[in-house]
Formats: sequence, C-alpha cells, structure tokens
Amino acid sequence: ENEIESVGLWPCMDELDKKLLKLAIPSIANFAINPLVGAVDLFWIGRMGNALALAGMSAANQVFNSAFWLFSFLPTITAPLVSKAHARGDTEEVQDLICQAIVLGSVISIVMSVLLIKFPDLFLGTVLRNDAPALKFAKPYLRVRAFSFFPAMVTTVGFSAFRGILEPTTPLRISLAANVANAILDPMLIFRAGLGVAGAALATATAEIISFFAYTSAMLKRNILSLGKLLSLPNWDMMKPLLLGGLAVQLRNVALNVSFLSVARATQGLDDTGIAAAAHSIAIQVFQVGGIFLLGLATVAAAIVPNEMEKHGKKAAKSVSNRLMAWGCIMGSILGAIQIGVLPIIKAFSPLEEVQEAAKIPSIIASILQIINGMVFIGEGIMAGTQSFLTLSLSTVVATVGMLNALKILTARYGLTGVWLSFGVWNFLRLAGVIVHQRFVGPISTRTLSREQEMGI
Repeated sequence: ENEIESVGLWPCMDELDKKLLKLAIPSIANFAINPLVGAVDLFWIGRMGNALALAGMSAANQVFNSAFWLFSFLPTITAPLVSKAHARGDTEEVQDLICQAIVLGSVISIVMSVLLIKFPDLFLGTVLRNDAPALKFAKPYLRVRAFSFFPAMVTTVGFSAFRGILEPTTPLRISLAANVANAILDPMLIFRAGLGVAGAALATATAEIISFFAYTSAMLKRNILSLGKLLSLPNWDMMKPLLLGGLAVQLRNVALNVSFLSVARATQGLDDTGIAAAAHSIAIQVFQVGGIFLLGLATVAAAIVPNEMEKHGKKAAKSVSNRLMAWGCIMGSILGAIQIGVLPIIKAFSPLEEVQEAAKIPSIIASILQIINGMVFIGEGIMAGTQSFLTLSLSTVVATVGMLNALKILTARYGLTGVWLSFGVWNFLRLAGVIVHQRFVGPISTRTLSREQEMGI
C-alpha cells in the first residue's frame, strides 16, 4: 500500500504503469474495434453515392444510440460494484449483481425494441423534420436496428462484468469476432441482397446477437453468471443499489442524449441536400475513432479505482487516479496530433467533393478536442469508479446547458463549424466538473483526504 501511495504523477513505466497498461491495452483494442461497426457501415453506405442515404443512416444511428444509452445505465453502476465484490473475493455477490443487472436490462430493452419498431417516426422526429428527405432512409434502418436492443443490452452488462473482475481480454475476443461478422455481412446485405441502409442495420444487429451468445457463454464458463439466479425472482437488496445509482446515472444519460440529439437536429437542419449531415457523420467518426483510446483508459479507471480503494485504501486509489489523469493528458495530446496528420483519409468515406470539403474544419476541431477529452473521459471514469454518480450527472447537466446555449449562437453564425465549436464548450465544462470532483468534492479528492488526515481517519 505504501508503495502505491508514494508513486509520482507522471508515467515512468514503473509497476503501476505496467499494471495499468496490462488492463488498458486490451480495453483500448476493444474500443478500437467497436467503432469499426460505424466506420464500416459509413464506408459501404458512402459507396452508394447518395448523401441522403448517409444522412438518414446517421440520423437513425443517433436516435438508436440515444435511446439505448438513455436506458443503459446498468453498466456504469455494475462495473464498480462488481469490482468491489471481486476485490473481496465474494463470487456469490458478483453473480447476484450481474444477474440482477441482466434481468432489469432485459425488461427495459424489450419495451424499447417494441416502441422503436412500432413508432419510428416519433423517435426520428427528434432529429428530422416530418418532411425531411433523409427520412425514407432513416426509418428502415431504425426499425431493423431496433431488434438488436436486447442483445446489445446484455452485451454491455457482460462487458462491464468482465471489466469489474479486471479481465479485459475476453471482451476483446468477442468484439473482434462480432465485428468481423459485421464487416463481411455489410457489402453482402447492402449491395448483393439489395437491402441498402436496411442491410447495414441487419449486419449490425447480427453482430450484436453474436456478441450476446458469446458473452453469455463466457460468463457461465467464468462462473460469474448463474442461470438459476437469472431465472429467479428479483432480489430487492441486490436491485436497490442498481436502481438508486441508476436514478443519478439516468439524469446524466438524459443530459447526454439531449446534447447529442440537439447536435443531430441542428446538423440535419442546416440544409436539405444532406451534405452537412453527411459531413457531420464523418467528423463524428473521426471524433469517436480518436476517443477509443481514451475510453479504454476510462473503463480501466472505473474498475481499478474502486478495486484499489477496497484493497489498499483511499490514498492508494488517489495515486492511481492521478497517474491515470496524467496518461489521459498525454494520450489526448498525441491522438489529437495524429488525427490532424491523417485527415486526408476522410475522402474514403464519401466520393462527393462537397461532403469532403464540408467535413474538413469539423474534423480538425474534433481532433483538437481530443487534448481535453483525455482528462475528461478518465476523470469521469474515476467519478463512476468512486460511485460519485450524482456529481457526475450534475456536471453533465451543467455542460449540456452550456452547449445548448452555444448551439443557438454559434450554429447560426458559423453553420456546421459552429456545431463543433459548441462541442468544445460542452467538453470544457465537463473538464471543469472533473477538476471540481478531484480537487474538492470527491471521496478521494485533495480536500477530502486532507480533512480525513486532520481528523485521524
């Protein structure tokens, strides 16, 4: 414990760095694979040479992702709880937590699938006008993709479960297999079967179903999932922390979805040709592909910080969180520089020169934002790991309010570039929330640890 407490701030490839990298590299690789679903879909639909098809898929994807993440608070809650139970060696509690999360997630996902399939216009209306030309492409994509809601929910719970027991290689293997399937099916279903954008949705849904069966099998084999407990009636004592923590996380999810849906609606409303929306989908892909490395570190933070708190105490957890923040700063800066250097590859996502030109400045802004994203993502992962869900949610709400105001002003003045400048406002405000948590209000903040030391705790 004393050795962990005395480590320095900046990476130096000591034992702590080796431990973090051992967990982070498979997690980063897993997150690197996942956005390939969107990138592959984007590539093949871009080959259709229709900006409206690209815009429609982008809108439907945003609606599905918003609906999914609005109700998928379970992974955020489950990972730190599983991590603490695993640190204590309590296999029964690990099983209970995972089974209850799957039961609750199953109920939510089945209801949402039915609603998305039956009322696609209602959901798509959050980002598209009723007479939007892209609607004819968005509706079939959303209806087909809705069938993947349940398997995707179980997959996210499975991912958080393996993250909680500090075993990142299993999710990596599963993601690789599912994404290979998606990459093979995309051109077959879009072009050979003649399904167009619906074919891309079917390929993605099939990949999610593959992940579902793979995670279920892996969790049973690892003895962190029990079919008996899965089929038993919900236990309130186990369900209570999931629901109470979920309420706070739900507030954050609502704020996140308001942000992304507002951006999508502002982008779709810039023109009727689909050029701005298509360019935005390319910039988003640049943003997400760069962020995968940072998200990988964030998942490590959410799992290892509670594990260190349980095993070695708050001071050790603080040292680990400081080192993670330093890694975030370094990685964000490197990623931003690399992304700016490889921006010419945006031509691969659309053969239309007007779309390529419109995507340049937003993609540059997306690359620059990675510098602060490193600290934001990891800082928010630490918030989740310390179960500071309310602080995390309030920080996101404040950032969302700032972003909505920025959208009104900057989009009217600068168009698509203004949308991405608003993203910058959003991320800077989230960074401010991370700083407040780490310095003043968090359970392992500088102020809290100083007070506890003064009180002899």
